[in-house]
Amino acid sequence: MVSINALVGIGLVALGLVLTPGPNMIYLVSRSITQGRRAGLISLMGVAAGFIVYLTAVTAGIVTVFALVPAVYTVIRLAGAAYLLWLAWQAVRPGGVSAFAPKELPVDPPRKLFTMGLITNLLNPKIAILYVSLLPQFVDPARGQVALQSLVLGLTQICIALTVNALIVLTAGTVAAFLARRPRWLSAQRYVMGTVLAGLALHLAAGKPPATAL
Repeated sequence: MVSINALVGIGLVALGLVLTPGPNMIYLVSRSITQGRRAGLISLMGVAAGFIVYLTAVTAGIVTVFALVPAVYTVIRLAGAAYLLWLAWQAVRPGGVSAFAPKELPVDPPRKLFTMGLITNLLNPKIAILYVSLLPQFVDPARGQVALQSLVLGLTQICIALTVNALIVLTAGTVAAFLARRPRWLSAQRYVMGTVLAGLALHLAAGKPPATAL
């Protein structure tokens, strides 16, 4: 089965990604501040559904396709690394904006909140990169079924992502107000996130091909 090192590795990657600004964080923070915690949690349920869609695709064998066509995997991996580097630059560039400086959003009903959370996650390149390129690097064919390992690793990532995102939703207003009064902390948060993203980009660029065993 999955090794402790693999679980720790995917856990650290998941934590690094969920703590870095991206479409999910920006939407959840903006929604929570604009419409309240309940709306943020409903939106988070949609995000969770998006994770399940990605995990289902991975365990169904989509990674095997990339293993059989290495050129496709290489293109996606390098494109993913470039996207993470772009996010890192957006975080540290002069005039960059923190995820806790949210945009105003209209008040939406629960069904639309869930749907928007789902769509935001499904169209989030950062999550696609995680499941297509990063997660397969922690799968070891020598330890048994790749699909089962992918399922365990994916569920680990989902638990971490949902826990952290729920905390973000519940504290978004407080954190935003705290950072607004402390511009130096806001700047430091951007640089930390930029560094994490750049590190993930370099790790992805040097990554190994996905496992092929079933």
